[in-house]
Amino acid sequence: MTVERAIDALLSCETGLNTGHASVYWHPFACTKERPVADARRARPLPQPTPETQHFWDGAKAGELRLQRCAVCGHVYFPPRPLCPECSSREVGVFVASGRGKLLSYVINHRPHPSFESPYAIALVELEEGPTMMSNIVECEQTPEALVLDMPLVVTFEEHDELAIPLFRPDP
Repeated sequence: MTVERAIDALLSCETGLNTGHASVYWHPFACTKERPVADARRARPLPQPTPETQHFWDGAKAGELRLQRCAVCGHVYFPPRPLCPECSSREVGVFVASGRGKLLSYVINHRPHPSFESPYAIALVELEEGPTMMSNIVECEQTPEALVLDMPLVVTFEEHDELAIPLFRPDP
């Protein structure tokens, strides 16, 4: 393929590539002829539980937000792992958290995605127990006016066949 043909292909969207300001990038929906239609939404990509995270996903399926606490230093942490990130002890236990937290930070994503309806908030939630968790905010407008920092949140779960995803909604 000649350079001229490659440029023509890029600009005509034959390859799914598009030119952006000073660089060339690939995005599956960069070209109008490849944009998904509203009713062709794909299912949310789901995580794959591992032996270290299975207790967390089992809890989510049961409607519980489970965290780990070190038996040596008392540190509560997330994400799940076999060692305490504070003191490296293997003496860790699992407990059911309150499911309450506050909005620490967020970004509102407006770019199209086949699994999410835009716009949607990607948020950092500081749990009452201390750890910070990344999640989505649901059941409220996805605007800066509605998503107020430090607003109280409570966990809710999005059910799927094999597991449930913890999301957060405003706590009235």
